[in-house]
Amino acid sequence: MSANGSPRSGAEDVPDTEEKPQATNNAAASEDISVAEGEQPLSPKASDTDEAMITSSHSAVPNYFGDITQRSALSQDMEQPEESGETGVVGSSSYSTFHQFAMQMGETDDEANNQDSDDPVGEEETAEEEEEKKEYDDKESELVVLDPDHPLMGRFQTALKTYLTKQIKSLDLELREMTESMKNNKKEREDLGMFLYGVQQELARLQMGLEKQHDKHSHVSVQRRQKEDELETIRNLYKKTHQITDTERKKVSSMQTEVENLALRLFYMENMNRDVRSDINVMKRAVQKAEMERLQAEVEKKKQDIFVDRLTCEVDRLREQIALYEAQVSAQREDTKAARETVAEACMEIEAIAVEKKQLIQQWNSSLIGMTRRDEAYAAIQEAFSLAQQELLSIDAEIEGCKKTITKEEERNEQLNFMLNRAESDAAMSKKQVAQSLTKQEALRLEFSTYARTLQETEQAINRVAVERSGYVNEITAMQKKIEKESQVKVNLEAQILAKLQEKMTSDKAAKYSSLLAAKLQKQTLELEINCSKVENETAQISLEINHSLSRMKALQKTLVDLDKNIEDTNDLISQSQNEITKRTLAIERKQATINLFSKQIEATIAQTGGKEVGPLEIQITALTKQIDECNSEIMSLQQYWLRLQTEMVNLTKQREEQDASVEMLRRELTILQQKKIRTENEIEQEKNEQKDIEHHMRNLKNDMVRLNMLLSKNSSTKEQLQQNNQLMESEFMRSLREAERESIEMQENLRNLQEEKERILHSLVETEHQIMLWEKKIQLAKEMRNAVDSEIGQGDIQAMKAEIHRMQIRHSQLMKQQEKMICDMEAVVSRRETIARRGQGQSEKNKKQLTVSDFRRKLQDLRKKIKEIQKNTEECTDTIADLEDTQESLTAAIAEKQHNISTMKQDFSSTAAEIEQLQEKKRQNLLQIVSYQTRLKHLQAVKDGKYKPLCSTWQVLEAEQHKQESRIHTISTIIHQIQQEYPQFQSDLHSISLAFEAHTGSQTDTSERAP
Repeated sequence: MSANGSPRSGAEDVPDTEEKPQATNNAAASEDISVAEGEQPLSPKASDTDEAMITSSHSAVPNYFGDITQRSALSQDMEQPEESGETGVVGSSSYSTFHQFAMQMGETDDEANNQDSDDPVGEEETAEEEEEKKEYDDKESELVVLDPDHPLMGRFQTALKTYLTKQIKSLDLELREMTESMKNNKKEREDLGMFLYGVQQELARLQMGLEKQHDKHSHVSVQRRQKEDELETIRNLYKKTHQITDTERKKVSSMQTEVENLALRLFYMENMNRDVRSDINVMKRAVQKAEMERLQAEVEKKKQDIFVDRLTCEVDRLREQIALYEAQVSAQREDTKAARETVAEACMEIEAIAVEKKQLIQQWNSSLIGMTRRDEAYAAIQEAFSLAQQELLSIDAEIEGCKKTITKEEERNEQLNFMLNRAESDAAMSKKQVAQSLTKQEALRLEFSTYARTLQETEQAINRVAVERSGYVNEITAMQKKIEKESQVKVNLEAQILAKLQEKMTSDKAAKYSSLLAAKLQKQTLELEINCSKVENETAQISLEINHSLSRMKALQKTLVDLDKNIEDTNDLISQSQNEITKRTLAIERKQATINLFSKQIEATIAQTGGKEVGPLEIQITALTKQIDECNSEIMSLQQYWLRLQTEMVNLTKQREEQDASVEMLRRELTILQQKKIRTENEIEQEKNEQKDIEHHMRNLKNDMVRLNMLLSKNSSTKEQLQQNNQLMESEFMRSLREAERESIEMQENLRNLQEEKERILHSLVETEHQIMLWEKKIQLAKEMRNAVDSEIGQGDIQAMKAEIHRMQIRHSQLMKQQEKMICDMEAVVSRRETIARRGQGQSEKNKKQLTVSDFRRKLQDLRKKIKEIQKNTEECTDTIADLEDTQESLTAAIAEKQHNISTMKQDFSSTAAEIEQLQEKKRQNLLQIVSYQTRLKHLQAVKDGKYKPLCSTWQVLEAEQHKQESRIHTISTIIHQIQQEYPQFQSDLHSISLAFEAHTGSQTDTSERAP
């Protein structure tokens, strides 16, 4: 806007250098059009107050200009007349600027169309557009520019008018507020003048007081320097005592480390003892398992009929367990995600702490270097000070009193600090020892509880065995009584038979009857003897089991006694360590008392030789100078020693941190090992419970064995499922990354398409009227040609013209829709301008500064500079984006290589896992064969010794029983094969069972072939 308040025209004063078509995005173009068209209705007869209002209204714009990164060429063109100071044209400026902007957009669209003309699909359209462009260039002078009074511009003009009226009202209110604020500022200025006069008088008075204070300060500084010299001598004494205390503390810490090492050795020895005991228990259990397997082989023949029913029940149970495991896997995934997040946060915090430690060490080294430099400067100052000190010996008598008080207070403070540090170190040591003892006590409690549980369970088993034994004894006594009765009956019957034989020897029938009775009695006696032998065998087995349980009880009692002894030994060690700690604390207190006595003696000697001795002054001066030189040399050496100690302290702190880190790692490993130990103990307890259940429930032994096999197969299946889930998660992650990249590329392409559509719409809006006029002329020419040319000759041309007219009508309807859309966009631009103005007003109210025309022009210049800088920044950003794209490509290549490596590793892992599974299956088969061979060897040994009792009396019965068993095995194997075919997810679980059946059937066929 010019100084007269006239609006700017559009494209009359625009230089070619500031046109930048690359920055023509949608938001900037629409907002700049609204700025250009919003100034049109203002009249050139605006007063000076209106100018002030306009400048103040434009003061809200800088925030808006600061937020926009790229501006269109139109906004720069519209700001150019203000720089030159020329007045714009009032007439149809809004539409002319819009028209010129549309022309520029049309040129860019034509360039884009010329670039895209290589496509084979759009060659005809590009040819037609080139012809239309030529006609448009020939008849450019015939273009019609829309007036502001045009009906299409009515909606836009009304919206703009309402916006400008609101702005004028707001500016009137601001002007009134500014006049009132001017009056208030004048009053405040007068009050400030009165206040400043009083402040100047007070300032002169304070200046006099300040000069007096300077004199006092110089006198006090001289006294302070003298007292600082005395303080240095006292500090040297303190350093010596501090070194002695440090040596004592080091001794105490070394003793504490020795105690801790001894405790760790004891703990490791206890762990070794426990491991040896666990190995012994494992060997015992292996022996027991071998005995149980021998018994199982005898019972397996009776339980094969029940096996099929149990398999069906277990299939249902397995399905339910699969659902449970799937739910558990989903829950565990969520837990692992949360744990990974916490671990990542902890790693970030640890890295931050490590960086801070490094920074602190660097700062400490720099401070040490600074201290050395200060010491060198201090030595030079000390030499100059020694010359000045000879002149100030007369003032020493006045300062001695201050020295004594300062030394006493400092020594008292040092003693208190020493006591506090010692108490803190003692408390920390006691806490550590208490924590160690508590952990040991908890471990011992856990062991005691496990052993107590085993004792209780063994006692319960003994009681049960005793009850069973009493029942068996009662049964044996009853059987013995029955045998005795039957033997008496036998004797009586034999006597009766003999009497009857003697009486009835004549009758053959009586003899036959008696022989039959005798045979029956002999059979009964044989059966009774067999039953008696069986009962005796059972009693012998029960007695063996009782003896075995008693031996186990004795072994457990011995282990209990050993544990009690270990607990007592650990308690004795704890008490001894506590006594040693108390003794050392007493020794430290005694040494502290001696230190206090020495400090008191030093004070007494200083008080005695305080400078009050009578003697010639020259002798005192020479002696004192020698002492001062010696003290200075000692101070320098001590300072160097102190610096060395500080460096050593830094190195020791580093070593200590490394040792702490290693100790923490060892503690973590120890906790992991303890957890593993607890888990193994729990597993041992579970196995003991299972063993007891097997002993008490011999009938369900086969079910338990099958369950264990199923659990092992389930663990392998869960492992495979977890591996598959990990692979799926990795593939999903890579797929999501690719989808995100594809979406970003699609978004960029959509953005480019939208920009191109915007440019085409603007170009088409400008060309609509021109094309309409051209087609009207063409229609007139066609009508004239129709009248002139015969109907038969020009019929094809007429049809072509009709098709073109129809196509242009459709195009006209589309252009009208686009025109309506552009008008709506213009109205939206007005509303957007209003919101931007409100934002600018809010920020200007925060600043609360009254702007003038010169300030506004300065701000405009600053904004133009900022815009140029932003454009440079955008170019730099494009360069950085290109670099980032290159890095992205390199990263994608690296990721692809890593994925290839991961896939190869997975293939190797799967092959190794398959080999391991095959080896495990071979191991199981070999174990089964070994067990079968052992049982066969036992049976053969029994046959050799003559102890074997065949279950079947004849060979035919044995073959029939064998055929039955083989038929059952075949039916079970067919059922398993059907399950594997119908439910392929259970193939891995049932594979081992099917192999066992095949091995069994193969061994049976071998035996049948070998049999005669």
